[in-house]
Amino acid sequence: MPHTEIGGHRLALSNLDKVLYPATGFTKGDAIHYYASVADVILPHLDGRPLSFLRYPDGVEAERFFTKHVPRGTPDWVTTHEITVVSRTPLHQVFIQDEATLIWAANLAALELHTPQWWVGHQAEADCLVFDLDPGEGADILDCRTLAEWLRERTARDGLTLLPKTSGSKGLHLLAPIEPTNSDEVSAYAKKLAREAEADLPDHAVSKMAKDLRPGKVFVDWSQNNAAKTTAAPYTLRAKKRPTVSTPLTWDELTAARTPDDLVFLTSDLPSRIEANGDLLAPLLEAAGPRSGRAKLPG
Repeated sequence: MPHTEIGGHRLALSNLDKVLYPATGFTKGDAIHYYASVADVILPHLDGRPLSFLRYPDGVEAERFFTKHVPRGTPDWVTTHEITVVSRTPLHQVFIQDEATLIWAANLAALELHTPQWWVGHQAEADCLVFDLDPGEGADILDCRTLAEWLRERTARDGLTLLPKTSGSKGLHLLAPIEPTNSDEVSAYAKKLAREAEADLPDHAVSKMAKDLRPGKVFVDWSQNNAAKTTAAPYTLRAKKRPTVSTPLTWDELTAARTPDDLVFLTSDLPSRIEANGDLLAPLLEAAGPRSGRAKLPG
């Protein structure tokens, strides 16, 4: 079994040739290599946030394991914390604070990394507002763009700056840095805007979760601002047919897209994008600590 040393920690790497994405031949070794290549940009977005893993030890077409609690056999050097705000009984969760922990998780076939909108220093107080735009049957990411542009303009009137990224699946995520605010208040604000979008764009938007309302429309999912919910982290792999990535975008390239495929990014696309653009979601990381420079929600 091969080993590697990262940050003074010795890691055993197993089954590197195991194919996790059968349609493309993408292996666990490829996944580990990908996460190592984007460590500098993904780690700041994971820092201080409890991780929920989606593990696929037998590949994306086999059974998955959703993991919130610290997995059995976790090394003692992995950072963990007790989380008390999202369930009746406390959760003991992993925090990916360094490259060694990131590679350890990838070696568990933890392909998808999901985080809440709050930091452990202010549990259940969101420092990020999120809209998850999810296209129903007959709609696609270009339909999500229509809603994204509406939300961008609407939130700007409230002093917020939305930043887009692909979900890595069918839709878009829109995120804005905010001053830490009770997650219930953030959810209420997002729900209010989702309803406004539905009223202004009734042929495009739906604010209710019922699937029978979604065909041909885009669900503006405001609920991921709930303290107990999580969203796919920037730069995480997604367990789709191909190794797609939840990828930060510029508004210009979102506007310029002519087909849904223009907004699909694979692991092989990310190194050159990061080299050219840096981290397009860096504003989410600014004013750390008290975050005094972040916008306040209206109200």
